[in-house]
Amino acid sequence: MLEPLLAPIKALQRLIEQFDHQGIIIGGVAASLLGQPRLTADADAMILMSLDELPRLLEIAQASGLRARYPNVIEFARRNRVVLLRHEESGVDVDISLGLLPFEVEAVERSSEHQVGTLTTRLPTPEDLIILKAVAHRPKDMLDIESIIDAQPHLDQDRIAFWVRQFAELLETPELWTDVEIILQRKLQ
Repeated sequence: MLEPLLAPIKALQRLIEQFDHQGIIIGGVAASLLGQPRLTADADAMILMSLDELPRLLEIAQASGLRARYPNVIEFARRNRVVLLRHEESGVDVDISLGLLPFEVEAVERSSEHQVGTLTTRLPTPEDLIILKAVAHRPKDMLDIESIIDAQPHLDQDRIAFWVRQFAELLETPELWTDVEIILQRKLQ
């Protein structure tokens, strides 16, 4: 299922290593590895870094075969805290979120390397991926949350509740928590 994404994921992992392992693979790839395999067309990561490090990130990315998808990628990243790249060889889109929030720092600190075949990649804990997916809150994210819960029944529900509630309050979207709470109650009873 991840075969077409192996080269882009390996490029992302090399990038994370160049930033002292201060990053994690997230998105559909992480959901497939921590939950149930699913199709995904891109590769996503989150790296802890300051905006001042953007030129270095782009330089290292380019050496790994990752090119900016749009002109003015630095300007866009400064405004949106995401770097939009493309793995040149495969044509796969690669999005790198620039982390700085306390939760993001914790997620990286709590992450671990996972070996899948020839691929070694740094992933968040299942709980932290659920929190990230809850904040994104698209229909596919909610399905990913269900899949992760099915595959990982011994979750730290208190951690999930704490952080999702924090984001729900901050973003003034209570459904971030209420929707996840319903899934947790249904799946873990």
